[in-house]
Amino acid sequence: MSGPLLDRIDLHVWVPPVDVSRLAGDVTEEASAPVRTRVETARAVQRARTEHVGAPCNADLTPKQLKNVARLPPGGRALLAEALRRRGFSARAFHRVLRVARTIADLDRSESIGLAQLAEAVRYRLLADVGGDCSGSLADPR
Repeated sequence: MSGPLLDRIDLHVWVPPVDVSRLAGDVTEEASAPVRTRVETARAVQRARTEHVGAPCNADLTPKQLKNVARLPPGGRALLAEALRRRGFSARAFHRVLRVARTIADLDRSESIGLAQLAEAVRYRLLADVGGDCSGSLADPR
């Protein structure tokens, strides 16, 4: 895919093949109902926070509106600057990362974006560049 098209996709997620032993095993995954509840709660928080500006969710916020609800945590500016420098993030990618970080914070029921949430959002942008392996990347907060 071309860069400008990839730039419009918020989450780049590499999914490895499923191991056959997992398919036949007794692995218990999280049920859909609790996930749905978390998503519905996060969406309600977003609506309440942004309804006065006519944006039903984080994805619909303008860059100016986003600046008011997605303040960078300490160290966040340096993390994003490094992503811009090393990976060539565009302005569009920068704002998309902030929207995703704000959404991750909403799912975590956090009032503000933390560095770990910002790093997670950056990793979702990096996955397309590094084939799914982000270990030791600039986005790893450890």
